[in-house]
Amino acid sequence: MKTKKKRLIERLRPQHFDLKHVLLLFIILVAAQVLISFVQKISLRDFLVETQEWYQRDSAERFANLAATSMELLLETTSPAQRRNQEERRKIVQAFDIIFSQQLLLQHVVETCVLVSNGEKIFAVDNGEVLYEYFFDNQTDLPPSDMPHDEAIRMYQQFRGQIASTEQIHSVLEGKQTFHVFVPFVPKGEYAGAVYIKNAPDFGFVTREILASYNQSSLVVMGMILFGFIGMFFISSSTVQERDEAQHQLFKEREDQLKERIHYQKEAQFAKRIYHTHHKAEKVMGFIKEDLRALTAANLDEVKYRVTKYANFMSRVIYDMKSYDPPIQVIRNPIFQTNLNEVIRFIIDHICLRTAKQSEKYKFQLHLDEQLPVVHINEFVVWEILEPLLQNSMDHGGDKDVIIAVRTQYDCNRRQAKVLITDNGKGILPDLMQANENGVKRIFLEKISTKENGYNRGYGCYLAYEIAKQRCGWELDVENLPEHGCQFKLVIPYHD
Repeated sequence: MKTKKKRLIERLRPQHFDLKHVLLLFIILVAAQVLISFVQKISLRDFLVETQEWYQRDSAERFANLAATSMELLLETTSPAQRRNQEERRKIVQAFDIIFSQQLLLQHVVETCVLVSNGEKIFAVDNGEVLYEYFFDNQTDLPPSDMPHDEAIRMYQQFRGQIASTEQIHSVLEGKQTFHVFVPFVPKGEYAGAVYIKNAPDFGFVTREILASYNQSSLVVMGMILFGFIGMFFISSSTVQERDEAQHQLFKEREDQLKERIHYQKEAQFAKRIYHTHHKAEKVMGFIKEDLRALTAANLDEVKYRVTKYANFMSRVIYDMKSYDPPIQVIRNPIFQTNLNEVIRFIIDHICLRTAKQSEKYKFQLHLDEQLPVVHINEFVVWEILEPLLQNSMDHGGDKDVIIAVRTQYDCNRRQAKVLITDNGKGILPDLMQANENGVKRIFLEKISTKENGYNRGYGCYLAYEIAKQRCGWELDVENLPEHGCQFKLVIPYHD
């Protein structure tokens, strides 16, 4: 059971947004339907109550008027000869009793009698024998009736004068459905009293049936709304699923395109990096040849040290040709114990000054912090970062003698080192110092060079920035100095 419930929840979860909207609309419409039904039900109930009250009053008055008319006709049609005949007397009394009993046999008639008076005294007559004696035998002291009619007598005392003067039917409503009806009793045109009928008709079942039918209609309407919204939900869910499937296919296609583009960019960057370092490898091979030709017993250790470094650099170049995305462990690894100061000295002494056509034109000032900790970066990856920056300061120094200062600093509190490369050259053009939307200055972008012309340009600072930022996690920046020249700043964080 729990598994089925979980599956149902999992199926509905992707459509929760549409489900919320459908539920919200359904609740609003149901609330509106309930409110409308409530208002209409109240209006209908009031209408039915007013209609029933009118009908009940009219039917009660009709019953009472019919009884009074029947008695008046019976009195008017009785001749003196019939009164002397005992058989006729019995028939007349029986007729009076029938009139009384027929009224009582009606479903809603509770009480019936004839109210007559002797002076101020009022009598309630509810059987034919007493009524016969009152009208035909002129007996004024009537016996009490079997059923007490105190309420009828009390009410008649209040309205007797009004009924006698107007000779019109007078009815009083008690509660919501009990009517006390007084019909003037006028046999042979003379006012003799009133026929009283207490009528309590109940038409509530009609109201209940109508309201129940109305409630059923409201439930049917709400049910239709519910099923309509369920249908809308399934239709919208199907549409949303189709839309999501189309979006998924579109995103998959874009993902494939993006992967292909990234793959192409990596391959392109790989080709540019190898192309850029190829001429450096040629120079290094030339240095190796020169050192081997100049090899003597006296310089054996010095040449061996240089050739070993050159050979390791060549091995690194050849290894980089194997893949455009080498494993991270061949770049950053605790087994690497690279001394930055040593790398800087070797690059300056055996690369920069050895490749310069006029080495006496360049002067390097080294201010190296011997407390600088080793970095866990491959030595020749560091070489690929520092060499283009030093070469940039040499190439753009101008016609005067170039002084390049290299400084290393270590901040033990921040646990970070800095490598500052400063020159007294012409500096960097302002347009190359502008940053793009990603905050990268133009000098570090691809195919952007400070050289006016030349071969294989626009890759040195770009590759130095990409390797430092992406592979080593270092920060590289450049700024023009206030007096002249520029300064490259390499920030190296140390992590535990």
